[in-house]
Amino acid sequence: MVSDQKQKEKLCKLKELVQKEISGEEACGAALEDALWDMLVLLEGRSFETAKHLDYSYSIKGYEIFVSRKDKSITRSTVNLSLWNAMELQKAGLPVSGPKKLKTFGASYLYPIFQEIGVIVPEETEQLSLELD
Repeated sequence: MVSDQKQKEKLCKLKELVQKEISGEEACGAALEDALWDMLVLLEGRSFETAKHLDYSYSIKGYEIFVSRKDKSITRSTVNLSLWNAMELQKAGLPVSGPKKLKTFGASYLYPIFQEIGVIVPEETEQLSLELD
């Protein structure tokens, strides 16, 4: 099992790369994809909830994610495509307001994970309400 400190370090690295990519400060490419996959591996088995409040977890075998609610897998290339769709919207200043914005198979499962780990940056109004809580 991975230590909380290691998980925090990987999460910080991922968030840093996301911010650099969105701001246009640095094109992160493969480093961002690798950081995302590393984070997904660390969170394997953890419970998440879809936008429709359905609980799920996932396991990873090779380069495929198997969601507890589905028979089909989500490939790493689909995860990367979802990542870049989210990055492009955010670079353009547009919100990633729901799973459909990712435009990929498995988006309803990837979206909550992306939100949780900071790939999808909350809109400023959402961020303010979170900070006030």
